[in-house]
Amino acid sequence: MTRPATATTSTAPSARRVWTRVRGTLLVLALVLAGGLALATMRSGDTHGALDPDSADPTGSRAVARLLAAHGVTVTRATTLDEVRSRTDAGATLLVTTPDLLTESQQTALRTTMTGATGRTVLLGAGTASLDILVPGVTAAPSVPVGNLAPSCALPAATRAGSADLGGERYLTDPGVTADACYLSDGLPTLLRLPGTGTGTGTGDTVLLGSPDILHNKRLDQQGNASLALQLLGSRPHLVWYLPSLTDPSATADDPADGTPGSFLSLIPSGWLWGTLQLAVAAVLAALWRARRLGPLVTERLPVAVRASEATEGRARLYRKADARDRAASVLRTATRNRLAPLLGVARQDAHSPERLLPALSARLPETTADPNSLLFGTAPADDAALIRLADQLDALEREVRTS
Repeated sequence: MTRPATATTSTAPSARRVWTRVRGTLLVLALVLAGGLALATMRSGDTHGALDPDSADPTGSRAVARLLAAHGVTVTRATTLDEVRSRTDAGATLLVTTPDLLTESQQTALRTTMTGATGRTVLLGAGTASLDILVPGVTAAPSVPVGNLAPSCALPAATRAGSADLGGERYLTDPGVTADACYLSDGLPTLLRLPGTGTGTGTGDTVLLGSPDILHNKRLDQQGNASLALQLLGSRPHLVWYLPSLTDPSATADDPADGTPGSFLSLIPSGWLWGTLQLAVAAVLAALWRARRLGPLVTERLPVAVRASEATEGRARLYRKADARDRAASVLRTATRNRLAPLLGVARQDAHSPERLLPALSARLPETTADPNSLLFGTAPADDAALIRLADQLDALEREVRTS
């Protein structure tokens, strides 16, 4: 019975086998992506329009902006440093929502604006990243959760407002710095007022709020939040509401003075670096999971019985296709040495040592037609004819040893 001419044998994995191999990895990646999307959705829903005077979201600030407008305060929204400079007059109030987001050059420019003004500057949640430049002499202490705190100071705005929802950043002042410390948490203020930063008439001041929660729509009607916000932001007829943005052109002013670009990693937001690190850890864990071994190896019955002659011919064809005469000769010589060693009384672990095998062979065959050293430990054949001749000579040598 002959095999059909169209039948072929392929070693390529089938689509089902490929799917079985990769489905675990795909499942892990899908779970990571789904978790990332869910987390991003939840976090974006919580922070959408945060502290924006035009936003009605829970963390927006449209309610306090409307309250200020009802009391005759003009609220001007700014998203770039140039807008802040052009719209902030000498006696205006400047509110900076996220000062830690500003670059060093932006903070220096903002500090110049604060120093040359006679109005008020309110910084929300200023931390170590911005205090050194914007408010010298003040350092940040470990933050605390937002809670209902009493004024605990003589600042008129605080005493009239009463208790309020404050917390977040806490502040320490250097010796000799005069400040009103209010709403203490574990002995440290979460509201700090530093007078006299203006250079004009000396009426300018700076207010540090450890947390922006009193300006959120969802908290404005609680405790004395509305009163405190109105007094801090409505003491001047004009309020510039500064929302720092990553798209601000002034943020690129921190490039080196010689014009050379920064490193590639400096251009990547820190969030992407952490995300990449998490994905790398997930990939390593997935690789370890896929590479695990569940107990010892177990032999399985082959689905098809292959005759030894067919396996030998197939292996020979692979060697010939790859032109691997050196590998084929090495296999022939290794097999011959393994069979000769027991016949010559040489230990199997010494079968591939010329110093042990050749003397035993010479003692067994004092006279032979071929050089045993070149046969068993020689160089690779130069062509196919030499490889065939080597195989014949190895067979003859083994027969001679067996019959001697």
